Amino acid sequence: MVDITHKSTTLRKAIAQAVVRVSNDATIQAIQERRVPKGDVLEMAKVAGLFAAKRTADMIPDCHPLPIEFATVRYSIEGLEVRIEMEIHTIYKTGVEVEAMHAASVVALTMYDMLKPIDKGVEISPYAC
Repeated sequence: MVDITHKSTTLRKAIAQAVVRVSNDATIQAIQERRVPKGDVLEMAKVAGLFAAKRTADMIPDCHPLPIEFATVRYSIEGLEVRIEMEIHTIYKTGVEVEAMHAASVVALTMYDMLKPIDKGVEISPYAC
């Protein structure tokens, strides 16, 4: 890991996004009405994202373990897209952008895993169309 002992502790914030695109309106309805057979997609993906944020240093070899002071997942649904925004804050010597990207990715992957049985056209993208 890079030596950060000389750095000052400051407030660090990062926001990362991902987009889960489905192939039909029925999938969006199932998400919104909590009718997906594997469970409540938005809530389960949120929990997975929070776990991912806290465990980033366990997965990315050069990341420093750091205290997560704040983490939140926000969703917006527009057409056939579920837009994910992951925000992380810490007061530490290094930033939290990798934690935010890791968490947003895990949120999207969790949604993909939960939706694939009902929609074979699910895709993950870093951008909205």
